[in-house]
Amino acid sequence: MEQIKTSFDFEKPIAELVQQIEKVKQVSEKTKVDMSATLRELEEKLDVTTRSTYSNLSGWQQVQMSRHPERPQTLDYINLICDDFIELHGDRTVKDDKAIIGGFATIGGQTVMVIGHQKGKNTKERQYRNFGMANPEGYRKALRLMRLAEKFNKPVVSFIDTMGAYPGLEAEERGQGEAIARNLLEMSILKVPILCFIVGEGASGGALGIGIGDRVYMLEHTWYSVISPESCSSILWRSWDYKERAAECLKLTSDDMFHNKLIDGIVKEPLGGAHQNPELMGQYLKEQILKDLQELIPVPTEQLIAQRIDKFCAMGVVEEN
Repeated sequence: MEQIKTSFDFEKPIAELVQQIEKVKQVSEKTKVDMSATLRELEEKLDVTTRSTYSNLSGWQQVQMSRHPERPQTLDYINLICDDFIELHGDRTVKDDKAIIGGFATIGGQTVMVIGHQKGKNTKERQYRNFGMANPEGYRKALRLMRLAEKFNKPVVSFIDTMGAYPGLEAEERGQGEAIARNLLEMSILKVPILCFIVGEGASGGALGIGIGDRVYMLEHTWYSVISPESCSSILWRSWDYKERAAECLKLTSDDMFHNKLIDGIVKEPLGGAHQNPELMGQYLKEQILKDLQELIPVPTEQLIAQRIDKFCAMGVVEEN
């Protein structure tokens, strides 16, 4: 199996086994002694440990996975699954928000409008992209592009990965809350199919602003919640020290969200997370997108909108027998 790139404390047992395997290989090469049996045993143990580790992650560990610095972002997925991409800019009111990107693309011969958050990979990119935290003009740009997709009868695919909408004073002055609320309203009645994928962090209204769809999916090691564990901890316990406990209480993992019927499905990730094999992750996403579009495109517009509205209206409703 391929070596797992490790970053977190819970991955230490994996890292130790990888080091042992490397040492055995070095000794074998140096001494010319056949150590294939030992190597096979260690590799089997590594495989078991790796699968056990990533199948039993806590809520906080899932949050850590979603924030891995090498995790693929929207532009990575566009490059991996789209045959071409024409980026469109600006909200025609204020400016072009770099935290949200979008444009027409072709996926498996099907033209779609792709919209998503982009955090950036290094310090310079993150500053340029405002760490994926969009201003009101970012959500207005997204809405402009969705209306353009509706005009030309093209489906919308959104990739969600944000710590939240930008909370600055200037964002509130320009109508941050109204911009997100407007997107919720318009997306609920958009006349074309909408697919939404949480590919990293899905925090609060910043995620919801492009998160209303006919199908909403989470990648396996992502989270989706009204608030981040750190912020929840600081509100409830006046300290970030309880973030692990907050993550468990929030029920924010993909398994929790699917169990509570708040998403439509979970897209499996390569062993160890999407960053271990971005190409394979892109393939999984492409297959899911094409499968859903094949099902949704033939659905009559009125039925499509009615089903979308009914799905979200049913969330949180308790029926007593």
